[in-house]
Formats: sequence, C-alpha cells, structure tokens
Amino acid sequence: MDAAYKADIMKRLEAKVERMIGQIGPKSPHRAGADGKYDDADTSWWTSGFWPGMLWVMYDVTGRNPFRQAAWRWDEELERWFARDGEFLHHDVGFQFLSTAVLKYKITGDADGRRRGLRAADYLASRFNPAGQFIRAWNGDMAGWAIIDCMMNLSLLFWASEETGDPRYRHIAVRHAETAIRHSVREDGSVNHIVSFDPETGAFIEALGGQGLAPDSSWSRGTAWALYGFANTYRHTGDERFLTTAKRIAHYFVAALPEDGVPYWDFRLESLEGEPRDSSAAAIAASGLLEIAEAVPAGEKGCMPTRPNGYWHR
Repeated sequence: MDAAYKADIMKRLEAKVERMIGQIGPKSPHRAGADGKYDDADTSWWTSGFWPGMLWVMYDVTGRNPFRQAAWRWDEELERWFARDGEFLHHDVGFQFLSTAVLKYKITGDADGRRRGLRAADYLASRFNPAGQFIRAWNGDMAGWAIIDCMMNLSLLFWASEETGDPRYRHIAVRHAETAIRHSVREDGSVNHIVSFDPETGAFIEALGGQGLAPDSSWSRGTAWALYGFANTYRHTGDERFLTTAKRIAHYFVAALPEDGVPYWDFRLESLEGEPRDSSAAAIAASGLLEIAEAVPAGEKGCMPTRPNGYWHR
C-alpha cells in the first residue's frame, strides 16, 4: 500500500467520520436500519464503545479537535452504569472501556480516563470463576457460561496489569485464555460460541449453540473473535501456545471462506442460498491476521492455506 493510497483513504475517512458526528449527534449507535440510519441504543449495550473509539482513533491520527470533543464525554456516560450495581454490565466492559476511557487516557493523559478504565478492569476481574478458571459472560441465571467473545475483552486486564504493576489482572486473563483453548477451540480450528460449566465445581458441562446455527456449527464472527483474541493474548504474553492457537484458527477461517472472501454468518450452513454475510467477521479476522503477521517469523509471512484453485496461496 503506497503513501498516496493511504493518504487518500485517510482523507475520505476523515470527511466521513466528521459527517457522521453531525448525523449521529449524542446517540449511541448500534446498527443501521433499512433506511440506512443508525439507531440509538442504550449505552449499557456492548457496542457502546465502538463509535467513541472510532472518534478517539481519528483524533489520534489527525490531531483535530472535533474528534476529541465528540469523544470526550463517553467514558463518563458509561461509568454511570456502575452506580446501578453493575446489573446492566457484563464481560463486555472491555469493549466499552478500552475504546473510551483507556484510549482517552493513553492519548490525553486524562486521570479520570485512567480511573474509569481501572474500575472496569476490576469489574471484569470480579467475574472470574476460580473453580472453572473462566470469566463469566452474562448475568442472571447464566453463572456458569463463558463465551468466545471474551477473548477480545482480555486486553483490558492486560492493560490494567501493565498500568498498575499488579500481575493479578494478567493471571486472570491468561487462565481464561487457557480454559478457552481447552473447551472453546475445536481440533480443526473452529470454535464453540458458548461453553457451560458448573459454577460451583468448575466442571465442564457442554457447548451451546449461541449465535451459531447449532452447538456443533461454526459462527463466523465467533471464529474471528477467537482468531484476533488469541493473537492479541500472544502479543501481551509472548506465550507460544496462544500464537499456535491463533494460527490454527486462522487456517480454518481462511480455508472456510467463500471465493469472494466475505464469510457467511456461519461456516456450516446446510445451504448458502439467501443466507446473510458477516462483513464484521471479515474485518475482525483481518485485524487478527495482521497481528499474526507481526508475530510470526519472516518465513511464515504471506502464507495462507492453499485453496483448490490456488487463490489463497502466495
């Protein structure tokens, strides 16, 4: 990718995101409707950190104050949910506070951003079940459930450990990742979305279908979460087990793609006719593949599984 191309992309991104600031205003967007307009989701929802995270990235890249001003309030807005006993928050505080409070602190040095990020890390750490060595996903009667998405929230714990010098956050993240290797990642590199444990004894019970087609199917976005999450865990730990796992998942993901490279929502659909694609799964996996490319030896860079027509082989 040459400099001119990157400059053109950034110019278009800058204009688009600035236009979106006016269109979105104070809303917390989750998804666009049939009319192409974003909704206004509750800020306790797991995607509430994504839009302000985009704004912080744009400010970091451009240094332009409109992005900073639009992003500034979001970690304070999200913090208010802690005042409600955390009943509306769950393991996705990583998604919510990494891209708001932690980014704000890293970019600006804001003390409140640091405090809120650490508060979220404390909350995430409090969800760790020591008997089963997993981080509880959701609330209510799902005390023994862990989901593959949480691999992406572990970065909050790694950051907190580095920031405070307290290794306990990192220990929890590593233990959860080890449990995910044992129970969430299948031999072929596909993954289970939900795994269930006895919350008292920690004993594994079963894998559940979750957002995939069935318990034994292969939800493409969950596969992408795992690919990126294990690559990121390797970056923070240097433990080869996590890189090996990320590569195994990556080989499965790439080999399962259709010819145009945009995954269907599940890799094991009985029929593809009329089934939706998941471009977010493609974007997540692409980010994870870049992490892997940074981590592997030079001889492995640029190598992908060979497809029958040779399309993926380089």
